[in-house]
Amino acid sequence: MKNRNIAPMLKAIMSAALFGASAPVSKLLLGEIAPTLMASLVYIGSGVGLFLIRDFQSSGACFSDEAGLTKNDWPWLIGAVLAGGIAAPIVLMFSLKSTPASTASLLLNFEAVATTVIAVAAFKEAIGKRIWMALLLITTASILLSWDSAGQRGFSLAAIGVLGACVLWGIDNNFTRNVSSKDPLSIVMFKGLSAGTFSLIVSLALGLALPSLKLVLLAMLLGYFSYGLSIVLFIRAMRELGAARTSALFGTAPFVGAALSLLFFRESQGTLFFVSLPIMIIGAVFLLKEEHEHLHEHKSTVHEHRHCHDDVHHSHRHSGDEVPKNGYHSHVHEHESIIHDHQHTPDIYHRHAH
Repeated sequence: MKNRNIAPMLKAIMSAALFGASAPVSKLLLGEIAPTLMASLVYIGSGVGLFLIRDFQSSGACFSDEAGLTKNDWPWLIGAVLAGGIAAPIVLMFSLKSTPASTASLLLNFEAVATTVIAVAAFKEAIGKRIWMALLLITTASILLSWDSAGQRGFSLAAIGVLGACVLWGIDNNFTRNVSSKDPLSIVMFKGLSAGTFSLIVSLALGLALPSLKLVLLAMLLGYFSYGLSIVLFIRAMRELGAARTSALFGTAPFVGAALSLLFFRESQGTLFFVSLPIMIIGAVFLLKEEHEHLHEHKSTVHEHRHCHDDVHHSHRHSGDEVPKNGYHSHVHEHESIIHDHQHTPDIYHRHAH
């Protein structure tokens, strides 16, 4: 791919790194906080943290030039919250009661596959052979990394429930893709606060006691980085790469978690850790070397999103306020109809049929 696609790929990898770090860091807190309550606190932490960032940032700060959510965006956003923020954790929680930990770890890698299948089948996202190969390699590496040869393994109705949770998260990812051109802070803040509040109500209804203020703040801080900033980066990558490619790169998260466990806790990863590493790197290289080019048409469109005037899609003129110094700004504008041929990904400009 051209160098312009390196930046969104790095965002996806950084998103995976922040999310992958949540597993080893959570080990320090789960001994004191119940899992359900822990989930609610990290979700709330992501929402509160991003609310504070947006509230206190100056007018020229990062993300201040993003497009706001409109009434057409809310059905997608609410659907994402219901599927990924509420239904998926509940299904997973009940399924984990009867599913061996090793089996659950393996099955959770199905999220990237589910996201890609839904993106292709329901939203007609273009996927080439390199993307399928990259997804296969990264998923294989994640499975190897999660494999526990000494533990119990099995396949049951509960295991199917874990797969169901992955499908729900795949729906969440694709629904979020449809609003990825809008302000990521607003999207993640709403998802975090709504899902976190629901989980907190469930936790209190189950009679779970709140931990000390110190532990609450630590869990919320973890949520801010591993769920808040991570998903913001995920959304910004998805608007340029599409759901399938971003999810494939996000599949590196288990490796990040395992690497940090090795670094922080001196946990021995064994042979499979070092076998999975080159497989995952090869998968990332397949994504990096992907080329997708053909003659395609951009129909005339009027919409709003963050943009600058460094491409053929944004040749419109401005009236009134001056364009920001960094070139990026957001307002309602029109894209003229154009037919051309160049390398591209399923970004917000290139979601045409193939």
